[in-house]
Amino acid sequence: MTELLEFLYIGEVVEEVAVALGPLILFFIFFQVFFLKLPREYVFNLLKGVVMTSVGLVLFLQGVKVGFLPTGTAMGEILGGSGRPWFLIPIGFGFGLVATIAEPAVRILSFEVEKASNGAIRAKVILITLSLGVALFVALGMVRTIYGIPVHYLVIPGYLGALAMLKFSDQTFTSIAFDAGGVATGPMTVTFVMALSVGVASVMEGRNPILDGFGLIALVALAPILSVMVLGLFYSSGKRR
Repeated sequence: MTELLEFLYIGEVVEEVAVALGPLILFFIFFQVFFLKLPREYVFNLLKGVVMTSVGLVLFLQGVKVGFLPTGTAMGEILGGSGRPWFLIPIGFGFGLVATIAEPAVRILSFEVEKASNGAIRAKVILITLSLGVALFVALGMVRTIYGIPVHYLVIPGYLGALAMLKFSDQTFTSIAFDAGGVATGPMTVTFVMALSVGVASVMEGRNPILDGFGLIALVALAPILSVMVLGLFYSSGKRR
């Protein structure tokens, strides 16, 4: 009953969505009146899309607030206090894999890559590459939390490696890779995986939820860059052969 009442109090989320979408709607109205002059039917369909998007965002963000974040934190606390910290590594891999596959922005990116390349780069290939890359780095993030490794020990070598691969990877994949870094850190991955990491760090002895719980998303943002650029290396070697 308490959870139901909490779900019903979504005024703050509605206000946040209105603030986020309001300027976009005003921009469209301005360009429609003075420049675009689009047909009435198109405008009507666009407004229907805005309404559905607004409702979807409100429900999703409220669901994150009352569902994803508390659940992820509780799971992290249970796993972190279980006395078997090594078990967090495969758990992190699994959560990273599933969250990335479920990430809407990742699927959109994969679809757009296939469409723009006329099918030369399959959407499934990009989706699998991103999912495995994020899963590996979430598992690495769990290793960092367990052993208290400073985040810059992982992030700096990772980005240096990405810069080194710029010379060898196909330019097409380089562009995709750096876009994928932002796409993979979407609402599904951030809300659940970050909450899990903070929950683990908050109960493990000698760990600080601020120092050790955060920083995982930086690794998640790095994972797609490296994984897609590695995929580009394979494509480049295939072209040479």
